[in-house]
Amino acid sequence: MRIKYFEDTDTTLVELSSNPPVETREISENIYVDLDKDGNVVSITIEHASAASDMREFLYQRIPAAISP
Repeated sequence: MRIKYFEDTDTTLVELSSNPPVETREISENIYVDLDKDGNVVSITIEHASAASDMREFLYQRIPAAISP
């Protein structure tokens, strides 16, 4: 997974897969989802990203699965 922030356009691109997109769907006025040929999400584009989130910081946290006794 890759996350790119384009400061000049205030756009965030979340790439979930390297599959080529064949369709783009508008989720809301500023959020678009790209789908591959099988309908799987390959990327998410967020326009005007700084209005929706503080783009000065990015935090990734992996939560391990609970180990049963």
